Amino acid sequence: MMKFMFFIFFMIPLSFMSNSYWLVHFMLFLCSFMFMFVVQPTWLFNYLSYFMGMDLISYGLILLSLWICSLMITASESIYHYNYSVMFFMLSLIILLLMLFLTFSSLNLFYFYVFFESSLIPTLFLIVGWGYQPERLQAGIYLLFYTLFASLPMLVSIFYLYNNMFSLNYYMFIESFSFNFLFYLGILFAFLVKMPMFLVHLWLPKAHVEAPISGSMILAGIMLKLGGYGLLRVMKLISLIGMKLNFVWVVISLLGGFLVSLICLRQVDMKSLIAYSSVSHMSMVIAGIMTMNSWGYYGSYALMIGHGLCSSGLFCLANISYERSGSRSLFVNKGMMNFMPSMCLWWFLLSSSNMAAPFSLNLLGEISLLNSLIGWSWFTMFMLALLSFFSAAYTLYLYSYSQHGEFYSGMYSSFNGNLREFILLMLHWLPLNVLFLKSELSMFWI
Repeated sequence: MMKFMFFIFFMIPLSFMSNSYWLVHFMLFLCSFMFMFVVQPTWLFNYLSYFMGMDLISYGLILLSLWICSLMITASESIYHYNYSVMFFMLSLIILLLMLFLTFSSLNLFYFYVFFESSLIPTLFLIVGWGYQPERLQAGIYLLFYTLFASLPMLVSIFYLYNNMFSLNYYMFIESFSFNFLFYLGILFAFLVKMPMFLVHLWLPKAHVEAPISGSMILAGIMLKLGGYGLLRVMKLISLIGMKLNFVWVVISLLGGFLVSLICLRQVDMKSLIAYSSVSHMSMVIAGIMTMNSWGYYGSYALMIGHGLCSSGLFCLANISYERSGSRSLFVNKGMMNFMPSMCLWWFLLSSSNMAAPFSLNLLGEISLLNSLIGWSWFTMFMLALLSFFSAAYTLYLYSYSQHGEFYSGMYSSFNGNLREFILLMLHWLPLNVLFLKSELSMFWI
C-alpha cells in the first residue's frame, strides 16, 4: 500500500514543473495499471501496514479513484489549453487522489473520518476555482456546510465508540449498542448526507451544475461512494438497532428516488438532469444497504462501481456538448446527431448503461438490489417498479432530446469529437461493460 501512496505523493512536485500536464496524466494511468495487478480475490484484509490495509471493497474503490482521476486530466484539456492555473489544478487533483486513497485504505474509523473530511477541501477548490458561474461560491458553501453539519455528530459518535470499545479498527467491531438511538443516528447521518439521501440532497445538484468537468467527475464518480463505503463499514456496529429502525431509511430512499426521477423529467439543463439521476440511483443503494442482507450488500457495491463510471461518462458527454455550443441547455443542444454523428453512439451506449441495460455493471447491481428489497418486504415492489420505469424514462428523455429534433440555428458543422474525447468515453464505457464478465469481483466480497 505504501508504494502506491508514495507514487501519488511524489507526483506533487512533478505538478509544479512547466509542461508536466501530460506527464502526470501518463503517471496516473501507469499507477492505475500497476494497481490492477495487486487484486486479491478474497474478502480478507491484506497488504497490512500500520493503519492501512485493503480488502476487496477497498480495492475496487481505490482503483475507481485512480481511474477517474486519470480520466479527469484527460477531460480537463481546456484548462491546459487556456493555461488556466494548470499547476494549482494538478496539485488539487493529486492531493484529492491522495486523500481518497488514504480514506479507502484506512483500517481505523477515526483515520477514515479524518481523510473523509479532508477530501472535501480539494473538491471545494476545484468547484470554486474552476467553476463556470458566479453561483459556484454558493454551491461550495452548500457542499461544505451540509457535509460539516452532518459530520460533527459522527465525530462525537466515534469518540463514544472508542470510549466503550478501546479500539476503532474495523475487524474489532462488535455489536453492543443495540439500544443507543443517538449513536445510531450520529454514525449514520454523515454518510446519508454524503450519498446523498433524499431530503438532504440539495447540495449535490448545485455543486454539480457549478463544478467544472473534473469536479463533476470526481463528485459523481467517487464522493458519492464515500457514503456507501462508510455505511457498509459501520453497519456491523448497529445491526441490532438497525433491524428495528432501518425501515425509515428504506422508505425515505424509495419514495425520494421516485420523486427525484419525476424532477429529472422536467430538467432542461443536461448536467442538472444527470446530477438528479445520481440521487435517484444512490437512493437504491441506501435502501439495499439498509436491508442488511447479502444481496443488498453485493448489489450496492456493484451499483456504486457501475454508477461511478457511467455517471462520470455522461458528465463528460454533457461537457463535450457544452464546449462546442457554450450552453448546457437541452433547447440549444438539440439535434446533435446531425453535427456529432459519431458522438451519438457514445450518448447511446452510456445512456443505455445509465438505465441498467445489459451488459453494464448497473444491471448486475440493480437486479441484486431488487432481489434484496423484495426479499425484505413485498411492499417495496410497487415503488421499485416506478423507480425502474422512470429511470428509463428520464434517460430516454435526455438521449432523445439531445440527439434528435430540429437543431439550433447557431450551430455549424465542424462540431464532431476529437480523438482525446473518444478515448475518454471509451475508457468509461469499456470497464463498465467488461467488469460484467468478471462480476465475482464486485459480488462476492463479503
